[in-house]
Amino acid sequence: MSLSQVRRSRKESVLSRRQIEGLIADGRKIIVVDGKVLKVDAWLRFHPGGDKAIMHMVGRDATDEVDALHSAGARQRMDLYQIGRIEGRWVNFLPPIQGGEYRPLMENVEDEGSESDTEQESSSLESSKEPSPVFEPVEHRASYFRLRKSRDAPRFRDSSTSSISSVDLDDQYTKPKLSHLDARTQQELDLDLAKYPALDPATQHDVVRQYQQLNERIRTEGLYQCRYSSYAIEMCRYAFLFAMFYYALKSGWYATSGLFLGLFWHQLVFTAHDAGHMGITHDFTTDTIIGIIIADFLGGLSLGWWKRSHNVHHIVTNSAEHDPDIQHMPFFAISHRFFDSLRSTYHDKIMTFDPFAKFMIRYQHYLYYPILTFGRFNLYVQSWLYLFLGLGPRKGPAWWTRWLEIDGIPTPWARFVFVMVSHATTMPLHVQITLSHFAMSTADVGVAESFPQRMLRTTMDVDCPAWLDFVHGGLQFQAVHHLYPRIPRHNLRRTQKLVQQFCEDIGIPYALYGFVDGNRQVVGKLADVGRQAAILAQCQKTLAQSADLGMH
Repeated sequence: MSLSQVRRSRKESVLSRRQIEGLIADGRKIIVVDGKVLKVDAWLRFHPGGDKAIMHMVGRDATDEVDALHSAGARQRMDLYQIGRIEGRWVNFLPPIQGGEYRPLMENVEDEGSESDTEQESSSLESSKEPSPVFEPVEHRASYFRLRKSRDAPRFRDSSTSSISSVDLDDQYTKPKLSHLDARTQQELDLDLAKYPALDPATQHDVVRQYQQLNERIRTEGLYQCRYSSYAIEMCRYAFLFAMFYYALKSGWYATSGLFLGLFWHQLVFTAHDAGHMGITHDFTTDTIIGIIIADFLGGLSLGWWKRSHNVHHIVTNSAEHDPDIQHMPFFAISHRFFDSLRSTYHDKIMTFDPFAKFMIRYQHYLYYPILTFGRFNLYVQSWLYLFLGLGPRKGPAWWTRWLEIDGIPTPWARFVFVMVSHATTMPLHVQITLSHFAMSTADVGVAESFPQRMLRTTMDVDCPAWLDFVHGGLQFQAVHHLYPRIPRHNLRRTQKLVQQFCEDIGIPYALYGFVDGNRQVVGKLADVGRQAAILAQCQKTLAQSADLGMH
C-alpha cells in the first residue's frame, strides 16, 4: 500500500467520541468540520484569524462557524489536517479554554463495543461541563441535571453534520451550567430558554438545517457577489471627506479639519471591516492588502489585532468571559456576572470589580456616550499592544501616523482641539459597534445551542431607511452579518428579508429596533446593571458594618 493510500485510509477511519476526548485530554486541538476530525495544532500559530478563535472550537462541531468565516479555498486546505471522521451527529464538548475537562484515553480500556463505552461517552459530557474554578467562585458553582435518553431507543445514524452534531441520540442531554445560582442569572436564563427554540438535538438540528438551506439560497441569488459600483460611490465620499479635512487643515481651521478627519475615519472603518471578512474580492491576499492600507496606513489601527479580536467575537458572541467586544471593565458592565471579577480568556487577565469599577458601573448609563467619545483611543491601545507584545508584527506600518499628524499642528491648544474633535467625531461608530450587542442576552445556555440561534439571540439589527445606509456602513444589519459574515455589505439589506423569513419559519425572535429605541435599550441595560452594582455595594457596606458591630 502506497503512502498516499495509507493517508487516505487514515482519514477515513472512524473515531469514537471517547477517542476524540482522549486526544483533547492529551493536549491535541481537535475540531469537527463536515464530519471530518481535524487536528489543527500545527495551524494555531499561522491562523490569520488568531489562535483564540480555534481554541473556542476545540471539541465542537465547527462546521457552521468555519463556513461562515472562511472561503472555499481555506475550507479545502483544512483537509490537510484531517485524521479521521465521525459517524452520526456530534454533541459538543465544552472547549478546554472555557473550562472543559477531559479524561485521557486509557490503553487498557476497550473503546468500541465494550460495556464501559456507554459509560465513557456519558461521563465525557459530565467532565466537560464541570464548573471551572477559573471563571467561578466555589460558592457560586451551579447545579445541573441530565435528561437520560432511553437505552432501548434505536441508535440514530446521520451522515449530515451541524453545529450541534455527532454522537448517537442515546447520549445524555445536559442542561447548561449556570455561572452562579442567583435569582438574576436564573431569570435571564429562563427568559432565553422560553423565548428561543428548545436546545434539544432535534430542534437545533432543524434550526441548522434551515440555516444552511438559507445560505444556499443566498448564494444562488448572488448575494455573496460584491457590487463594485457601490465601492466607487464609497471612494468618492472618502475623497470628499479627505479633501475637506486637508483644505481646512491648510486654512488653519483646526476644529473643522478634525471634524472632517473624524468623518473620514468613521467611513473608512466600514470598508476595513468588509476587507477583514474577505467580503470585497473574497481573496485572502487581496482583501488583506486592502484592509491594511485602510486600517493601518489611513486609520492608524492594526488590522491584524482587529481580525484576532473580531473572529473570537463572532464565535462566542456576548459571552462575558470570552467575547472581548463586551469586556470593558472598569467602565462598562452589561451583565451582573462581571461583579464576580471574571477572567477574560481573550486578554488572559482578571477583569477586577474593584472600587473604581464599582463607582463607574453605578453611573455607566450616564457615562455611556461621553466615554465612547474617547473610544478610538482604546483602539489605538489595543492595536499597539497587539503589535508591541509580539502578537503581530512588532512594528506596524502606520504606528507613527497619528504622532506625525499631531506634530504638524502649530500650537498645543490647536493640537488638543485637533485630536479631540477628530476622535470625538468617531463616537457614533462606537455607538454603532456596541448597539447591536449591549442590550442583548449574555446568558450562557450551553454548548447544545446552534450557531445561528446563538447569533440571533445575542445580536440585534437597527432599522433605518435605505438612504441612511452609508451612515451605518452595514453595522445596522449585525444579526444578518453574524449569520453570514462574508456577504458584501451592500447586499445585507436584501439578505435581511430572507433572514426575517427564516426567523419566522423557525420560530426565532428577530430583534429589530430603530436607532433611538435601540439606544434606549442599551442605556436601559446599563442602568439596570448599574442599579445592581449599587445594591451590591450597599449590601456589602451593610454586612461590613454588621461585622464591625459584632452582629455578623
